[in-house]
Amino acid sequence: MSKLRNDSIADRTSAISEITTPKRAISFADAIAIIVGIVIGAGIFETPALVAANTETAQIALLTWLLGGGISLIGALCYAELATTYPHAGGNYYYLMRAFGNKIAFLFAWTRMTVLQTGSIALLAFVFGDYASQLLRLGNYSASLYGALVVAILTGLNLIGTQQGKWTQNWLTIAKVLGLLLIVVVGLAFAVPSGAAAPIEPPSQRDFGLAMIFVLLSYGGWNEAAYISAEVRDVKRNLARSLFWSIGIITTIYLLINLAYIRGLSLAGMADSEAVAADLMSRVLNRPGVVFISFLVAISALGSLNATIITGARTNYALGRDFWLFTFLGRWQPRSSTPTNALLVQGAISLALVLLGTFTRNGFETMVEYTAPTFWFFFLLTTASLLVLRIREPQVMRPFRVPFYPLTPILFCLICGYLLYSSLTLTNVGALIGVAVAIAGVPLLLWSGRSQSRS
Repeated sequence: MSKLRNDSIADRTSAISEITTPKRAISFADAIAIIVGIVIGAGIFETPALVAANTETAQIALLTWLLGGGISLIGALCYAELATTYPHAGGNYYYLMRAFGNKIAFLFAWTRMTVLQTGSIALLAFVFGDYASQLLRLGNYSASLYGALVVAILTGLNLIGTQQGKWTQNWLTIAKVLGLLLIVVVGLAFAVPSGAAAPIEPPSQRDFGLAMIFVLLSYGGWNEAAYISAEVRDVKRNLARSLFWSIGIITTIYLLINLAYIRGLSLAGMADSEAVAADLMSRVLNRPGVVFISFLVAISALGSLNATIITGARTNYALGRDFWLFTFLGRWQPRSSTPTNALLVQGAISLALVLLGTFTRNGFETMVEYTAPTFWFFFLLTTASLLVLRIREPQVMRPFRVPFYPLTPILFCLICGYLLYSSLTLTNVGALIGVAVAIAGVPLLLWSGRSQSRS
């Protein structure tokens, strides 16, 4: 009888293992499309004006964008070592667990599920809704209706299967990059160069550090590559390459589009603009240009939203594999090759945050504040995990080693610490709500531990 029970348990364990094993379905090109799709979102259409308002000259403004690419590359070097050494669907969650234990990993996964990823999805949904409403308005709550609708549709699309999700991502990324290149061509080739304009504010009121915060916000998202490491083909070779190629492509596009903005509007004109891309296009193409840019921003937000949905559910899946309280999240459907329950829960929380943003009437700003402090806190811890794991697990084979170790990860830790400080001091009540939701994971962690010990 005991033998039969043990055999039955072994059979169920084997079946679960087959169900919950991700497939190597993402190619080198797919990984680039996902990373570029996440990073090049709505930020590049909004943050250049804020950067221009905090820099002295056009040369310094362009330098900030080049530095942003350099800082992202430093971080990518650290993540390339972690992701190729420990390829896992949990990404940061798995690194934090190995370096700092289950408690920190649980709090990260909880925060990512309730604050970071779902907040980003809601933020992008509001951007899509705002610009889609410029093309066809759906009443007083048009942006929220569009946002909720697109979250539901893209979640459903990814529930159908990984292939459908990644093909959608590839086409959205291609459309987004081609649209941005068109803006570059219009700005550099057809826009009449603006003459030098007087500064709109005294130089003493400008802040280079604040400019870098906005720049790095626009570069944010390349670290999501860690969450697809368990599904990338030939991960030891392709993941690091996809990170470096993606950051190179993103940096080039950002520099070119800012050159176009500066040529067509001047630095002072950029600083005084509420929608730099729309202002540039309207100068050359009038109303059709404004329609085009609204469509482009909507497509860009759509691409980032889909990529964020793809990567976000992977951490929820990893959380379900390791903590009984969320066991229902740790189920991988072999037919669609997706974490079905993780996608459904992520979609539900994202829709709740869209509703929250609707009540506050400034959804985009609220979501930025909501996510920033916890994002940089766990970014700092993840980079620190590289240092810990190098010491604790020296025998593990590392296909890629970060150059200039330990200076490179220490430098990136310092950058993350500065941005954590800035996000707490420069944002408002939204940041406190995000931190409070993250801390709410502590009692859940204690309850989970006590219940599991009783079992």
